[in-house]
Amino acid sequence: MNDEPALDSVLDEVGPRLRRIRRDRGATLGALSEVTGISVSTLSRLESGQRKPSLELLLPIARAHQVPLDELVGAPPVGDPRVRAKPIVRHGRTMLPLTRQPGGLQAYKVVQEPSGQQPDPRTHEGYEWLYVLSGKLRLVLGEHDVLLGAGEAAEFDTRVPHWFGPAGEESVEFLSLFGPQGERMHVRARPKQS
Repeated sequence: MNDEPALDSVLDEVGPRLRRIRRDRGATLGALSEVTGISVSTLSRLESGQRKPSLELLLPIARAHQVPLDELVGAPPVGDPRVRAKPIVRHGRTMLPLTRQPGGLQAYKVVQEPSGQQPDPRTHEGYEWLYVLSGKLRLVLGEHDVLLGAGEAAEFDTRVPHWFGPAGEESVEFLSLFGPQGERMHVRARPKQS
C-alpha cells in the first residue's frame, strides 16, 4: 500500500496551517524568527509551501506558539482547552501564564510577596491592565501613587514610568494583561542611584 499521496497531502496543508496559527496569535514573521532562531525567509517559504516542513523546523515553531506538534501537522485535536503552563518565580513574584501564544495579548495571574522594595518605576512600549483579586496593590504611575483593593482595576500606557507591588506587609494577588510590547525588556525610567 502506497501512503505517499496521503503524506504529500498532509505536508501540503502544513504551510497554510502555520500561517493561520501565526496570524491568529497576532505574531509577525520577524517576531517568530526572533523566538525560534529560524530566518524570516525560511519561515516564509514554509508558510507558502516552497519548503518542506521538518522536525528541525516544526519543533521550535510549536514551542514558540506553545502548541503541540500535532496541531501544526493537522492531527485531530485532543479537546482539552486547559492551559498547563509552569509558574515563573522571580524576586518574590510568582507569575502563572494564562495564555499560550506569543506575540498577542498576554495574561498572567500574579502573586507577589511583600519585600520592602522601594518603587523603581520603569517604562516600555505598550498598554497594561491590572485587576486585583486579593490584598492591596500599590501602583506608582508617573506622579500618581494609588492603592487598589480586591475587585479594583487599573489600565495605563506603559510608556509612563510605573511600578506596582504589595501595599504593606501582606501578599497581593492580581491579574495582569499586556500586549506583545510588554514582553520586551523594561528600560529604566531614571538612572539608579548609587
